[in-house]
Amino acid sequence: MAQWQKTQIQRDNGMMADAQAPVIISASRSTDIPAFYADWFFHRLKVGYSAWTNPFNGVKSFVSYEKCRFIVFWSKNPKPLLGHLDELKERNIGCYIQYTLNDYKKEGLEKGVPPLEERIDTFKRLVDQLGQGRVIWRFDPLILTDQISLDDLLRKVKNVGDQLKGYTEKLVFSFADIALYKKVKANLEKSHVNYTEWSTAQMEEFAERLSELNQKWHYQLATCGEKIDLTPYGIQHNRCVDDDLMIRFAHHDKALMDFLGVEITEGDLFDPKPTIIKHRDNRDKGQREFCGCMVSKDIGEYNTCPHLCEYCYANASKEKAIENYRKHEKNPLGETICS
Repeated sequence: MAQWQKTQIQRDNGMMADAQAPVIISASRSTDIPAFYADWFFHRLKVGYSAWTNPFNGVKSFVSYEKCRFIVFWSKNPKPLLGHLDELKERNIGCYIQYTLNDYKKEGLEKGVPPLEERIDTFKRLVDQLGQGRVIWRFDPLILTDQISLDDLLRKVKNVGDQLKGYTEKLVFSFADIALYKKVKANLEKSHVNYTEWSTAQMEEFAERLSELNQKWHYQLATCGEKIDLTPYGIQHNRCVDDDLMIRFAHHDKALMDFLGVEITEGDLFDPKPTIIKHRDNRDKGQREFCGCMVSKDIGEYNTCPHLCEYCYANASKEKAIENYRKHEKNPLGETICS
């Protein structure tokens, strides 16, 4: 696996510090940076670094952006990115967006997100600005409760999928595995959400019926971090941080291709299509067992997302997330999200 280079940065206080200089940034699996911290992130990008606190040991470290060539954004409301994307173009930094577009407002599972119609409009505006393939639709997670049946989920997915036709190439989804995440289980029970774990039979039924819906969409269907094999239904295992997408959108960036271990030979008159050879496996071995993502540096922090979704795995509690967001508001451009 490729390793990040080390460098030194000058901090806001004038002191020098060691920092890692990743080529690929994930922003972020740990919180919704585009929705709530876009101004902070683009300020820190301009400054050249940010600080990050390890969630397991509390140790603070520094991330330099001097080598950054590509960013994968994750969000449920990336509308604030619309005013910043030109800054990435100016810096010749590529990106795409993992856009989680669920429909759980009626059941109260996502109280902090804008209305669905507004989020769909944002999706389309982002595609218009970035281009096809750079905004990826996620319906994630698929959760069963006493108010949401399998039939209900399929109706919700169909409603969104019909409206995104012509704007997305892919649908990525996962089945809520609540028993695996203690924080999720505790948060749902605290909010009196009566959930049901997915059975294998239910997953397969959903996959079969989703594939039938897809006969008119023709999306690429993929699961995120799932063990179950749904390839008989035309559903693949996804790589959300995906070097193939980076090659597609940034193959002219030699520094990025060198980092990925990719060799591109331009075509000729008889065969104009370039030849792409990947010389190494870039998969991040530090992720979950069935995660296909390649190596990247996540710069987000847990307990900082004020969407306050009931099933959130990134917040230990709503109270802690709100507390940290208020800290951010007092120092919105600091080294860390909630410094």
